[in-house]
Amino acid sequence: MRANTANFVYFPSENNKSENPSSEISNEELKQSLQTIANQVLKEKTPSMKDLESILKGAMQKTSENQEKNENQQETEVSDNDEPMTKRLQKLGYLKDDKKWLTKKAFFEIGQIMLEDVMKAVNEGGSGFHETKNIGSGDTILDTTQKLEVGDDIKHLNVPKTMLNIIQRKKIKNEPIKFPLEIEFDDFEKFETKGEVKVTVVYCIDLSSTMKYSLSSGEGTRIEAAKKALWALYVLNKKFFPNDSIYIVGFGSLASQIDPHDIPYLKTYDANDNFLHYTNYQAAMRLALKILKKDGSQNKRIVLITDGQPSACFVDDESQKNAILSDKPYSHFYRPDETTLSKIKNERDVKLDLGDEMVYLCYRYRQVDPAVESKTLYEAKKCKKEGIEIDTIMVSEEAELLSYVESLEKHLRGKAYYINPEKIDRVLISDFISNKKKILNSRNGW
Repeated sequence: MRANTANFVYFPSENNKSENPSSEISNEELKQSLQTIANQVLKEKTPSMKDLESILKGAMQKTSENQEKNENQQETEVSDNDEPMTKRLQKLGYLKDDKKWLTKKAFFEIGQIMLEDVMKAVNEGGSGFHETKNIGSGDTILDTTQKLEVGDDIKHLNVPKTMLNIIQRKKIKNEPIKFPLEIEFDDFEKFETKGEVKVTVVYCIDLSSTMKYSLSSGEGTRIEAAKKALWALYVLNKKFFPNDSIYIVGFGSLASQIDPHDIPYLKTYDANDNFLHYTNYQAAMRLALKILKKDGSQNKRIVLITDGQPSACFVDDESQKNAILSDKPYSHFYRPDETTLSKIKNERDVKLDLGDEMVYLCYRYRQVDPAVESKTLYEAKKCKKEGIEIDTIMVSEEAELLSYVESLEKHLRGKAYYINPEKIDRVLISDFISNKKKILNSRNGW
């Protein structure tokens, strides 16, 4: 999939180096540190601050050794400071003494670097994108003005210009200026607004156990690639489309809403997590629907990022449970206990979205259980009835998953992307831009 970015221009930051108010760390050290931090925070097991110090020290030493081997390379500035690198980075606002040690400053600076790398790949050295130049109805106020028309929102009224129009009109007609001024409709002037149509997307990322599988290149895992992509995407959203909203949902057997700043800390579930490592599309879509119902956007969308077919669904009552048991007497039903819920809350800082239902767990090799398939389609159609588009991005090589998802999207009239997981960052960014452009063109008739 390749985005058409004709109406967009991306300007890479000319100042990639952070302002450095302290002489305690060089720009080269800072750049190397942020790259190392990005690699480490994306890992399944986030290193402690103590471990991070050793990793940073090793990275700096390796860089220094490589520079010494190249005698023709210009000597890079390296600060002479024995203070631990993590302490110096804390003083500069990049780290904090906490289990989640990445600050918002570091989150956005690292995300910006990731975004620029992705955009270079997407546009193959082209200019990239920026928000549309076209003028129409929207929320972003411009400096230019135009006459108010019947039906226009008066919240963008340019009062000083309107008053000036009254005075100029009276002056042309040689009429005396008396207060209170009498306003005619043609006197009203409003600020023009940029063509901004609010879009809300919920990205549902699969946290089942198979997402920790290594990429074919051996550099990282599926979950690490997906987190990196979402990280860059969120920074893109905040930087260029601040009126749009992006939400993140992580799901296994159950789903939970994720703070976007916690994207780097997302972890997969495994067999030790008390049956939470199954794949429940229904849970993801149900929570996404709750989120989107609270959002005022007219353009709503769910994007599933998954590497496996659904293997779990909700059972609403005993009659549904008994119906499954009559066909499969040894079926397994699950509801996490308070100990598990507390453990997940403490370890991951997330709250699982759980009602009164039980979860039906049924993994069938390269097949989807009929009950799971029925419930998944039922939840997806509920979203469609609310005007929500559902698309799926598959990061798996299994033909069976492709077949299932294509069948699901055929019911929903959505899109299914079958991709190499190593390119997920380019796919998500291109998809986001293409979808935004499509909505703008449709709404404004450009």
